[in-house]
Amino acid sequence: MRLGSLLQPGDVIALTGDLGSGKTTLVQGIAQGWGSTDAVSSPTFVLINSYRRPDGFQLHHMDAYRLESALEAEDLDLEVLLSNGPLLVEWAERISSALPADRLWIQMSWLADEQRNLVFKPTNTRYEALMKMFKQQAFGG
Repeated sequence: MRLGSLLQPGDVIALTGDLGSGKTTLVQGIAQGWGSTDAVSSPTFVLINSYRRPDGFQLHHMDAYRLESALEAEDLDLEVLLSNGPLLVEWAERISSALPADRLWIQMSWLADEQRNLVFKPTNTRYEALMKMFKQQAFGG
């Protein structure tokens, strides 16, 4: 939830991890923290779900698992999506070249039924600052 409250239009969160690592569950928490009351579900078959916020902005949730290439992702008007909200992409490694170079990578792995490992990798100063704010909110100091 804390990460969601820090997102801005144009932000890209690239999620990677095996099936069952918790990517969609993480998106649910991020969407709630961002301020959406819409139900979050996996967009595996529709490719993109958008979740509204009362101020008119939308958080976009993409699942790239079924895309054959980054070229297919380019046909989805990512620039338009990013103009009115952040974009969270599951299986982002499959379409990395279609995404903006500046993004926050989150590598997820399953440890136990109620435990996941998350590794955050910011690509520029925007995401480094985002991680610093997130760390302060989550852990204090």
